[in-house]
Amino acid sequence: MKNRKWIKRSLWALTAIFVLMNIVAMFHSYKFTHFTNNKTEKTKAPKKLTNEQKIRTLILGVSNPRPENKIIPTTKFKTIKLKSNKEIECWSIKSKKTKGTVIIFHGYGGNKSSMLDKAKIFLELGYNTLLVDFMGSGGSEGDQTTIGFLEAEQVKTCFDYCAKKGEKNIYLFGTSMGSVSIMKSINDYAINPKGIIIECPFGSMYETVCARFKSMNAPTFPMAGLLVFWGGLQNGFWAFGHKPIEYAKKISCPTLLLYGAKDEKVSRKEIDKIFNNLKGYKKLRIYQKAGHEDYSKKYKREWTQDIQEFLLTNKYK
Repeated sequence: MKNRKWIKRSLWALTAIFVLMNIVAMFHSYKFTHFTNNKTEKTKAPKKLTNEQKIRTLILGVSNPRPENKIIPTTKFKTIKLKSNKEIECWSIKSKKTKGTVIIFHGYGGNKSSMLDKAKIFLELGYNTLLVDFMGSGGSEGDQTTIGFLEAEQVKTCFDYCAKKGEKNIYLFGTSMGSVSIMKSINDYAINPKGIIIECPFGSMYETVCARFKSMNAPTFPMAGLLVFWGGLQNGFWAFGHKPIEYAKKISCPTLLLYGAKDEKVSRKEIDKIFNNLKGYKKLRIYQKAGHEDYSKKYKREWTQDIQEFLLTNKYK
């Protein structure tokens, strides 16, 4: 009789823990994929959090104020609104020379103004630029982000816009989530850019969520899986199937893949798998002292040279 009571109580306790874990995952995933409109402070990087703050973040999720464009181009530009699955805002900046157009896509929590330094380099190299705010960021619609899933359609919208303008030499540049969005867009919609330049794309949604837990020295099982499950469910897609490693198999256009050797959010193993799956001409460039960051700042000379060589080489392909 006592054994039965013990078993019953244990089952109730396990059920309560399971329900609690799912509730935590639901709140955590929602905050991860939806920006707030208030002026709440953005959660600091894991290494800068105290143990108490890490625990609070693991339970309640990160605080993500909606990304705002705090600066504008210093040169002449045009603001463009495009209708996609959401209305998105872009800045079009023309180069004095016209070798083609580079469409620039930011990463998670970013916006088009954060990409102006890269746009400046592309402009100096003689390329028009189209800087894009993904949905939920800057001047675009909504407060939602899907870490590259729904954003893939917005990549297609921008590509089609430039193609309809008569541009034939269209390059796509993306960093982190922007890279993933580009890869998924080519996989889903078979768009055919002249070439793509992608920085630090993650291998799968599950792996990138696990990396965030590891960065806080927290166990990945089972919360990482629950977070991915609820995040996908809340945003209308199967997040476990969001795998840039698989998208790479459909990419045959020339590709320059850039990565920082000290990246704690994306592993070298993920990068190697993506690179090996890419079809056609491809080049991998590793910046040994860079993490998950803006390579054009720490490695400006090398980054510019790598970009320039890729665009020049690809010109004759």
